[in-house]
Amino acid sequence: MSLLFSDPLPSRCAPHFLGEDVDEATFAEVRQILLRRRGFDLGMYKDGCIRRRIAARVRAKGFPEPRPYLELLVRSDAEVDALIAALSIQVSQFFRNPSTFELLHRQVLPELFRRLRLRGCRELRAWSLGCAGGEEPYSLALLLDQLVPPRMKYSIRAADISPAVLARAREGLYEPARLGSLPQGWRERYFSAEGGRWRLHEQIRRQVSFEEHNVLADQGPGQADLILCRNVLIYFSRAEQERVLRTLAACLPPGGVLVLGRAETLIGESRELFSILNPAERVFLRLGPEEAGTGPGQGAT
Repeated sequence: MSLLFSDPLPSRCAPHFLGEDVDEATFAEVRQILLRRRGFDLGMYKDGCIRRRIAARVRAKGFPEPRPYLELLVRSDAEVDALIAALSIQVSQFFRNPSTFELLHRQVLPELFRRLRLRGCRELRAWSLGCAGGEEPYSLALLLDQLVPPRMKYSIRAADISPAVLARAREGLYEPARLGSLPQGWRERYFSAEGGRWRLHEQIRRQVSFEEHNVLADQGPGQADLILCRNVLIYFSRAEQERVLRTLAACLPPGGVLVLGRAETLIGESRELFSILNPAERVFLRLGPEEAGTGPGQGAT
């Protein structure tokens, strides 16, 4: 049997790669491969975390050093997708940071619906960026199912860079641990048991559309009234964080809402584009043109 086009097999006697991260030369080669094959630029990310995840992927494939892994990466579409998924993976669950979703439920979403009605709009548009397994956008859909006023509707677009991650998110099938923060009675109301896991009902799943999108792209994800971009910026350099924040600001109308992760905040010139709605929950309001630069958002820490 020819092994010409198969994955290189590690020697049975060779130890697995033991490095905690990869060296500069390996990182540079991986960067060029992903940039050439997927337009995915690792140079925009904080490379400490990224190097560790590349090394973990080398170990997972059983190679004694990175060179054969690079050879695999050059010719295997499946491995390119697997590596991108590993680099962008987020551990999540439904209603992660429950107090953030409580604020959305109690204040943010009702106020957004009120403003939309005053403007004669009948649809609330939301984005969930870096959506991983879908827990965040589906959590938002569950809240909106409870709150949407009569004769109004909502749409949620969820994005991630990994096609494999998005495919799993569309299935809406979760381990019990992922549902640990659901409000009482919601698991039975919105999920069905299936082979030891729980599948979200189709009526909620169809409210969320999943699509591939790189948040570092120059083009924004599109217009929205609410953007959740939580625990995404932490992977980027400061310059790239500021660029992403400016891009997201351009997608929001005055009064639109941006939600960041607990370890993230506004930086640089982006602080002039938002005011602070809730500093603890990292919730910000887009300022109008006449307000931008007046400074309320500059106190974000």
